Amino acid sequence: MPDGPSEAVAAWVNEAGAATLAGRMGMVFQEAGPERVVATMPVAGNTQLQRILHGGASAAFAESLGSLGAALHAGAGRIAVGVDLNATHHRPVRSGTVTGVATALHLGDSSASYEVVVTDEAGRRVCTARLTCALHGARGRVRGRERG
Repeated sequence: MPDGPSEAVAAWVNEAGAATLAGRMGMVFQEAGPERVVATMPVAGNTQLQRILHGGASAAFAESLGSLGAALHAGAGRIAVGVDLNATHHRPVRSGTVTGVATALHLGDSSASYEVVVTDEAGRRVCTARLTCALHGARGRVRGRERG
């Protein structure tokens, strides 16, 4: 991931993530840094049969934002993996766009935690989530040495 202003990192994520779940769900990142990640997601295409925003879509949205922040905190050569996610759904949303803001609660050496608030176009809270990610060395390495 590139370094630089959070808007430039967000633009890179939007391009690089087009073929990922975030891209398929229509997430668009506006800011991306270790302390704060902001994105939007359309309700259309992310609903359940009752045509309201799917709780799983809100959870995937929240985890995408928090995991990105944790990965940026972890830095080059390290990965962030979600180990705990909880989400409380406050109200249904039937149309429009939701906005998610992930705010760092803890940025440590081995873990990072985020609160993610998802709001509707009127600014009403739709979902509150908390995500904790474990931070690990690059894949293929175990405790500072090559796996093999």
